[in-house]
Amino acid sequence: MNLICIMLDSFRQDHVGLYHQGRGPFDHIPPCQTPNLDRFAEGAVVLDNCYPDGLPTIPVRTCLMTGQRTLSFRPWQPLTAEDVSVADFLSGEGYVCGIISDCYHYRAPGMNFHRSFHCYRWIRGQEYDPYFSSPPRRDVDDYVNENYNEQWRARIRQFLANTDDFTDESDWFPAQVTEQACEWLRLNRGHDKVFLWVDYFEPHEPWDPPARLDTYTDPGYSGKRLIMPMGGPAANWATEEEIRHIQGLYAGEAAFVDHNLGPLFETLEAEGYFEDSIIFVIADHGHPLADHGKFLKGPDRMYSELLKVPFIVRLPGGRNGGRRSYALTQFQDVLPTMLDAMGLGNNISSMHGKSFRAVLEGDAEHFHESVIMGFKEGVDRCIRDESWSYVSRPEGEPDELYNLDEDPRETKNLIDERPAEAVRLASGFGSYFRKRGTGAKPVKGVQGKYEMASGSVD
Repeated sequence: MNLICIMLDSFRQDHVGLYHQGRGPFDHIPPCQTPNLDRFAEGAVVLDNCYPDGLPTIPVRTCLMTGQRTLSFRPWQPLTAEDVSVADFLSGEGYVCGIISDCYHYRAPGMNFHRSFHCYRWIRGQEYDPYFSSPPRRDVDDYVNENYNEQWRARIRQFLANTDDFTDESDWFPAQVTEQACEWLRLNRGHDKVFLWVDYFEPHEPWDPPARLDTYTDPGYSGKRLIMPMGGPAANWATEEEIRHIQGLYAGEAAFVDHNLGPLFETLEAEGYFEDSIIFVIADHGHPLADHGKFLKGPDRMYSELLKVPFIVRLPGGRNGGRRSYALTQFQDVLPTMLDAMGLGNNISSMHGKSFRAVLEGDAEHFHESVIMGFKEGVDRCIRDESWSYVSRPEGEPDELYNLDEDPRETKNLIDERPAEAVRLASGFGSYFRKRGTGAKPVKGVQGKYEMASGSVD
């Protein structure tokens, strides 16, 4: 049995058609159209509640590739000699392993994520990749407003230099990744067992989709093309019109990624991989689009726009296709599940993650009772079950509690009305899962009471 992983970076769950079902997350732009993901999901199992453990990019990939948690003890760092990655393991089992990606963090010196892959191909030039040292031919002033400082201008300048020669859609990064992945799949079809990790860096910012995808932006907009949002409160550096324009650029970028997944899915089907492979599509995390006031990832942005991702698993022959599961799973469980489904489950007992194969097969409706997530270096933590989300904030800041069934956009903080729910969720994870040091709230306060922003609650 073959294994194909399709990783998408920063792809919000609510920008995939089968999840938003025609309803866009923002009233001023059309719902993001993803016909290829929607069609692929018809022959697959769709999971709604699979969450990351430790964020962001590299800790997530470490978790997915090793089946081990990263939140408590693994910052952004290379694979170590002690790590056993999926390529380390499968290459020893006779698999021919390939990785194709434009995620430039992989190819940074010493990162080691390509270790044990028989083929690794890097598409250069994404984001701040130091690919071109020549100045861009385009004027950076067309891509910033008066609030951008030199640090942000330099970042945009690098991206513009990297992409100055893009003219045809085939030049854009998702198209390049797809072209090389399709070629690899065709050339390696003759091997008995293959493993391919296809890693799309988009729709990670900067958001500069081809012009035809500007259909998600206001045609009457006449301001700057702000392809790279800054951090901090968006109202401090962008107008409402600019914020809406940036949100439209993201939707166009997401739709363009889906457009390029079409040829990849077609190749997988034409070459027979649909019949003898486990194929899963997943994103490392979503992306805040000023839903709660800020763009970009950050330890304080513990909301669904960052945490909820698309996760679609096609079993060989499309078995169980069309099923949808709301079971609570987490990224450290993904590799154990795939190995279990491949008949290699006797190798996973040393992993932090556990197999949820029973969920994929329809034999179980639930898995974890709750999950915890955050940035290792951050103090904020989010603990969720299938209905509630509790956000633990640093000392001096109010904690938050949301009912995800009734308030999926997390607009009404119920911490004062339903403190028992916060206590219940907080009790599931001890201080090991919190950042130790200044600013972190203890799991339990004095005399065994849980500390909430609204006061101590028994």
